[in-house]
Amino acid sequence: MFKKAFYVGWFDCFPITRGVECLSEEINKMKNTLELEKKYIDFMMKKTGEIINIDSPTGYTEEATAFVKKEFEDLGFKTSYTNKGGIIVEFGGEDKDNGLLLEAHLDTLGGMVSKIKSNGRLELTNLGGMNPNNAETENVKVITKFDGEYEGTFQLNDASIHVNGEYNDVKREWSSCEVVLDEDVSSDEDVKKLGISIGDIVCFDPNFRVTKSGYIKSRFLDDKLSVGILLAFAKYINDNKITPKRALYAHITVFEEVGHGGCGSVPEGCTEAIAVDMGCVGEGLDCTEKQVSICAKDSNGPYNYNIVKALIEAAKKNGIDYAVDVYPHYGSDVEASLRAGNDLKHGLIGAGVYASHGYERSHKDGATNTLKLLIAYAIKSDIAFYSV
Repeated sequence: MFKKAFYVGWFDCFPITRGVECLSEEINKMKNTLELEKKYIDFMMKKTGEIINIDSPTGYTEEATAFVKKEFEDLGFKTSYTNKGGIIVEFGGEDKDNGLLLEAHLDTLGGMVSKIKSNGRLELTNLGGMNPNNAETENVKVITKFDGEYEGTFQLNDASIHVNGEYNDVKREWSSCEVVLDEDVSSDEDVKKLGISIGDIVCFDPNFRVTKSGYIKSRFLDDKLSVGILLAFAKYINDNKITPKRALYAHITVFEEVGHGGCGSVPEGCTEAIAVDMGCVGEGLDCTEKQVSICAKDSNGPYNYNIVKALIEAAKKNGIDYAVDVYPHYGSDVEASLRAGNDLKHGLIGAGVYASHGYERSHKDGATNTLKLLIAYAIKSDIAFYSV
């Protein structure tokens, strides 16, 4: 009875010919939707969590790069280190003179000990764009050069609100905040006896979690989520035994947060580079956490018009949920590659991420749509993508 009522209502609203056309349009839309097996999404989330839980602030990335390098090798791909400590991944490909480079960064925001205070607390300087306004009260780990690790908390100076009558009025700056070590120390000499010294790295806890509704919440989704996406992309290529028609590479950089990650190390024969980095979500922008963002322009200028257009066409053709935005305060690895003198066409895509450089939030759907766009754009001519 339900089906009968539905069809009567449907044909009452539209002429039969229009109804057939609508049905045909829906079938074509289904055919032109790139579907991914759940195993790739699960793999992507698992690897993202593992990577995020390895500390890797700019300048301290060796453990994280060793992990990621092995992951790509376990998927069957040749890798090598750059002199700066990044990773080049070779996915293979036929046309060596028209290569495509995908760039994502493994380094994150963090801190460095800049002063050991007379009260036994530590003053920090930022690594990258770490902001004390959203770092306050976070648990941290101090990595000494020779004497192990120590835990602490990043707090406002005189952080007890029942004692400090100016608590609400103090501007949060690096000079007004400090690391309170979880050790019995009350002087600078006590701290130095632990082996803590100027220049030691300070890592902020990421607090990674994925909610039942699919939201991904963590510090440093910028850009470890993209590295997880590239690992799933590699698994997809390996599982399906794909040989790309273009030579295809990835560069996992380790100095993006300070501006020179993508400088150098562009494989010979590459004519194009796509940065895979967080997509901006915020007031005045169209992208949500559930979409892949295609950047048309950021602080440094427009991305290659034809590349932006081709990325949009690939998203449309494959039924991928996307948005196009202009990022008002942003720069990427691929722009560093251009500033270094490389002759490349360039683009930027990434999963939508809210609260960037703070406690960030994305969604499985945004990561999945980014993975789909990579497949559709980078290797779409090599396999049949469409399924009903």
